[in-house]
Amino acid sequence: MKPISERLTILHTNDIHSHFDMMSPLAAVIAEQRAAAGDEPLLLLDIGDHMDRAAIETEGTMGQANIDILNLTGYDAVTIGNNEGLTFTAEMLSAVFSGLQCPVVCCNFVETATGEPPHWMKRHVILEREGIRIGVTGATAAFASFYALLGWDALDPEEALRKECSLLAPQVDILIVLSHLGLPTDQRLAENLEGVHAILGGHTHHLLERPQIIAGTAVCGAGKFGNYLGRLVFERQEPDLGFRLVEGECLAVSPELREERVHSAAVTHLERGREALHESVAITDRELPVDYQGESPFGNFLAQAVRRFTGAKIAIVNTGQLLGPLPEGDISLGMLHGLCPSPINPSIVKLKGRDIRIALEQSLTEEFRNKAIFGYGFRGKQLGSLAVDGLNILYDSLVLPYDNDIAVFVEGQPLEDDLEYEVGTLDMFTFRIGYETLANGKDAVYLLPHFLRDLLRMELQRPGSLEESFISRWNKGTT
Repeated sequence: MKPISERLTILHTNDIHSHFDMMSPLAAVIAEQRAAAGDEPLLLLDIGDHMDRAAIETEGTMGQANIDILNLTGYDAVTIGNNEGLTFTAEMLSAVFSGLQCPVVCCNFVETATGEPPHWMKRHVILEREGIRIGVTGATAAFASFYALLGWDALDPEEALRKECSLLAPQVDILIVLSHLGLPTDQRLAENLEGVHAILGGHTHHLLERPQIIAGTAVCGAGKFGNYLGRLVFERQEPDLGFRLVEGECLAVSPELREERVHSAAVTHLERGREALHESVAITDRELPVDYQGESPFGNFLAQAVRRFTGAKIAIVNTGQLLGPLPEGDISLGMLHGLCPSPINPSIVKLKGRDIRIALEQSLTEEFRNKAIFGYGFRGKQLGSLAVDGLNILYDSLVLPYDNDIAVFVEGQPLEDDLEYEVGTLDMFTFRIGYETLANGKDAVYLLPHFLRDLLRMELQRPGSLEESFISRWNKGTT
C-alpha cells in the first residue's frame, strides 16, 4: 500500500489579465516548483481574471487561447473573475470552459433560470493527492445588477462560502477558498469562516509576499499579470495529525524565462487572434484625430456612437477610452480593438443638470484630463477630456455673461441645474471613477454585453457619421 504523503505544496496565480508575455515565464517557474516537489503532491490553482478581452489573443479566440494555456500549464482548479463573468455571454462561457481540463469552482454564481451553477462549473470539489483530501471552493465578486443582465444570479459570497465550508470541512484534510473578492473581504472571511486553511485571493491585485495569518487562516495574494507565483506548503503535524502551514511566499517571475510549449502556444494564438480580427468593417475617407486635452473628431465620434446606441438625448464619454486616432482607409475589427480595447459597456442614467455642468467644467482642467485611472475595465493611460453629443457648450469665463465658467445648451435651451436629463454614458462612471458627479445619476441601465468598440463599428456604418464628428460641440465664447 502506498504511504500517505505528509506534505502538500499549493501554487496559486491570480489576475493574469491575458498577459500572454508572462505566461511562458510563469509556466517555467511552475515547472521548477514541480521538479523541486519531486514525489510530493502539488496543486496549481488560479483565482480568476485570467482572461481579458483587451488582449488580441483573447479577443480573437474568444478565450480559447487562455484555456489552452491553462491546460498546458496543468492547473488543477480555477475560479472565475469579473473579467470572465461580465465580458463574455453565457453562450461564450459555455463554449470556452467546456474545453478546460480542470474544474471551475465557484459557489455564488448560478443561472437565473435554474438557480444552479452552469454545467461547466461546480460549487466545490474534493481533490485527492497521495492520500490527502483537499476541499476547494470559490467565490467571485457579486456585481449582481450587471450579472442579472446576462442571465446570472450573483449570490452573497460570504453566505455561499459559509455553506460550502461547513459541508467540506468534516470531509477533508485541507480546505482552500479561491476568492476573487478582494483583500478586505478576504480578511473578513478569515475571521468569519471556520475550518479554512487558506484563502487564495485576487481581484484587488494585492501582493502579500508572506501570508497574513488571521484566526488561523492564511490570507494570500500573488499580485497581478503573472509577475508572481504564490506558494504554500502544508505539513501533517503531531499530535492531531492535522495539516499546518509551514511555508508561504510569493516567488518573483523573471520575464526572461521560457517554457517552450506555453511559449509556442502563445505565439500561435497571437497569430490566430490577428487573423480573426482582420475582418474589414468600413473604409473611411479621412482621419479622425483624437485629443485628450480638448475636443476632437474621434472623441465626438465616440459620443455620437453612444448617443445613437442608447437613444438618450445627451451622450457624455471620456476621450481616454481611445488610444489613438482613427486612420483613413480600411478599418478592421482588430484596429477598433486596438484603438478601444477597454471592456467597458454603455449605460443610461438620469442626471441633474448641475452634475453634468460640474463634470464639463472639470473637463477643462489638466487635473482631470491627465488623471491616471486603474481598473473598472479601463485600459487607457489617462482619463482625457469629455466628449459630448447633444450638447453645445460655450467655455470662456472672460467673455461669458455668466457666473459659471461655461454655458451649456440642450436642443437650443440652457441646461437647467435642477432638471433631470437622460444621458448615455459609460458604466465606468457609475462607479464614481474619473468625473465623479456623473455617478450621481439615478435609474442606471447597463447595456451589456456591448463594448464601446462595438458601438464604434455601428457608427462607422451610419451615413454621414464622419462628417458629423467634425462639428464642434465645445465653442470658445466671443466678445
